[in-house]
Amino acid sequence: MTTDATGERSGSTVVGLVLAAGAGSRMGRPKALVRGADGRPWVERAVRTLLDGGCGTVVVVLGAAADVARPLVPDHPAVRVVVADAWAEGLGASLRAGLVAVADGDRAPDDRSCDDDGARVGADAVLVTLVDLPELPVAAVRRLLEVDPPGPCGPHGGRRARLRQAVFGDRPGHPVLVGRAHWAPLAASLHGDRGAGAYLRQHGVERVECGDLWDGADHDRPAGPTR
Repeated sequence: MTTDATGERSGSTVVGLVLAAGAGSRMGRPKALVRGADGRPWVERAVRTLLDGGCGTVVVVLGAAADVARPLVPDHPAVRVVVADAWAEGLGASLRAGLVAVADGDRAPDDRSCDDDGARVGADAVLVTLVDLPELPVAAVRRLLEVDPPGPCGPHGGRRARLRQAVFGDRPGHPVLVGRAHWAPLAASLHGDRGAGAYLRQHGVERVECGDLWDGADHDRPAGPTR
């Protein structure tokens, strides 16, 4: 698998990030190992949805049973796997590992946003989702990736400062778009099982209604719907 995380597929500059590291205690097994009723692994479905929705590359964060889960991740040149060593600490640790992996794999020299000619260097943003959202539709991914205002690095440069979160009525959920400018401060704010919620609220996340596309429900137990 490639280690390129710059989001070059089809000209996209967004990296999809699938968090699939947890032990899934209520599920009875790591969710990275769960398959839907059609036999497709949830992790495969998540990757394909992000790619089909417009992400240029996808990074999958594994943890519990990583060696068993890794073969379930699509063997695709735009997909790579990282393992969160501190996955047992919780969601925050997994998200932090993913953000660090994307930043480390990005080709932007010295973390610059633009080259000397004002062209974009590296990825503009990451789009974060969870492995236990097997019903996430491609349309929701596309909605979060809608055209952004111009920025200093070209027609979509404004995406680098964006924070967007899918909401379902009053309930926040996933996917979440995190612009490049937020990668380092968000990663620094993540501890243990604390996710990005507090950071998003403090920094005025843009709420993107997706309730017309699906219910946004995650599935924590074996009885949860799959397809």
